[in-house]
Amino acid sequence: MKIVKVSDKRTVREFLDVVDLVYKNDKVYVRPLDAQIEAIFDPAVNKFFQHGSAERFILVDDNGKTIGRVAAFINERKAYGFDQPTGGMGFFECINNKDAAYLLFETAKTWLAEKGMQAMDGPINFGENDSFWGLLTEGYTHPAFGMPYNPPYYKEFFESYGFTVYFEQVTKHLDVVKPFPERFWSIAKRVVSKPEYRFRHFDWKEADKFIADFVNVYNNAWQFHENFSPMQPEDLLKTLQEAKAFMDEELIWFAYDNEDPIGFIIIFPDVNQIIKHFKGKMNFINKLKFVYYKWKHEMTRARVVIMGIKPRYQRLGIESGLFYNLKGVVARKTYMKELELSWVGDFNPKMRALMDATGADDGKIHLTYRYLFDPEKRAEQQRAGSIPADTKYKLAEKE
Repeated sequence: MKIVKVSDKRTVREFLDVVDLVYKNDKVYVRPLDAQIEAIFDPAVNKFFQHGSAERFILVDDNGKTIGRVAAFINERKAYGFDQPTGGMGFFECINNKDAAYLLFETAKTWLAEKGMQAMDGPINFGENDSFWGLLTEGYTHPAFGMPYNPPYYKEFFESYGFTVYFEQVTKHLDVVKPFPERFWSIAKRVVSKPEYRFRHFDWKEADKFIADFVNVYNNAWQFHENFSPMQPEDLLKTLQEAKAFMDEELIWFAYDNEDPIGFIIIFPDVNQIIKHFKGKMNFINKLKFVYYKWKHEMTRARVVIMGIKPRYQRLGIESGLFYNLKGVVARKTYMKELELSWVGDFNPKMRALMDATGADDGKIHLTYRYLFDPEKRAEQQRAGSIPADTKYKLAEKE
């Protein structure tokens, strides 16, 4: 077996196409669009290259056949916020061969170590953690857009190599036809009846306002997350523009205290229900098919991508108010059957509690692992720190 650096059109194609070998008998897997993957490794597109670097590798067997791949990357803004400088590895795919998997892991480790890293997290994304983040270990059902999917045997590869769990990510599935618990709606009705609270859905005509409101809430609500990096308006605009072809304005809601933005929920229809037909390609014919499948309402599921409430407004039922406004929208869209609440880390107990309050069913579990390069330090490794349960009081202390 031999490791080859991805450096030209042929190796890029091998990097992308190896999934056809790994998942050839898997009817659930949905191949991401090639352009979506390539954008992550394009310095002209991915802003993380402004403060980081990445490299890709493929693994070929003795007959020259590509049997695996891996990427290694460093986000300089976060790498040095841990006890050990920590890089990332991801986009790992491999046939069911432990030696092959270990060689790919070792390649990522070596590249990172040469650049001063002492640990690596994986499998993660060279980008935000709302996509391609974590290893699926439970719930091998249809993956929503951006959510990782992998063969079950990967778990043994990671753990036997020496990766240990850094945090757990839980996804739940909500049958929108099934009624929410009555207590949930009683809280929601009380919240929406208060005159100081207003709820509005996103409108492209006022995109600048809503983007500013999102950044306002996000940077306030996420400030207590480990290694927090503020959100920039241009980054959100780029995400929304990329999703414009399939997003639904009525599935993105904001909460206000008079004119002050205090919370939001962003839900995207599951475009994977259409993409699964395209085998990674978005050519002219598939663009026409996309319009047709969208018109036929092929997207019967949606995914909660992110939800946030300013700390001083938490535990006041604002989340329930957002769902209350979504209730009427979903009722009109009779083709919408399922809502995926993804993914919530075990470091976020309040959001876990909200997921439970909706009565959603258990769905998937993804694990984000960490691997310390120094064997003597592995016994000291700790899990990701939890967000304080009472961030409103934490905010008061900060102020």
